[in-house]
Amino acid sequence: MKGQAWKFGDDIDTDIIIPGRYLIYTDEERLSQHCMEGLDPDFSNKCNEGDFIIAGKNFGCGSSREHAPIALKGVGVSAVIAESFARIFYRNATNVGVPLLEAPGISELIEDGEIIEVDMENATIKSQNGEEIKFKKLPPFMMEILNQGGLIEYLKNK
Repeated sequence: MKGQAWKFGDDIDTDIIIPGRYLIYTDEERLSQHCMEGLDPDFSNKCNEGDFIIAGKNFGCGSSREHAPIALKGVGVSAVIAESFARIFYRNATNVGVPLLEAPGISELIEDGEIIEVDMENATIKSQNGEEIKFKKLPPFMMEILNQGGLIEYLKNK
């Protein structure tokens, strides 16, 4: 996977990912229009299919709403790469098919707007300057769920 990195900080909660006033919607397209708008009102227009979110610690903290990973999926984010994730967000993201990659030190190694390459097989991220960063490799069963677009599709095909 290759795409542009959109960098955010620590403690990005689900209300930042998708503000509560949009919880009346459930479809990816509608939610994606408001993804990250509290920090970057134009994010949904700038983010392209296959881009990445880079963040610090505790990404996805706050409420357990599934709307947040659905908004990320809808805007085309191919993965969120962060120092750490809130546990319930991690599960919700996997359930809807959004890969979350834990990479210690990532927030200091990748710049906003940088083009990066992610190799899921070898659990590496290659920066624009050629530096390689390791991330915690996802187990095979989780890759299967993500490759099928989320838990519901995975279970339908079982």
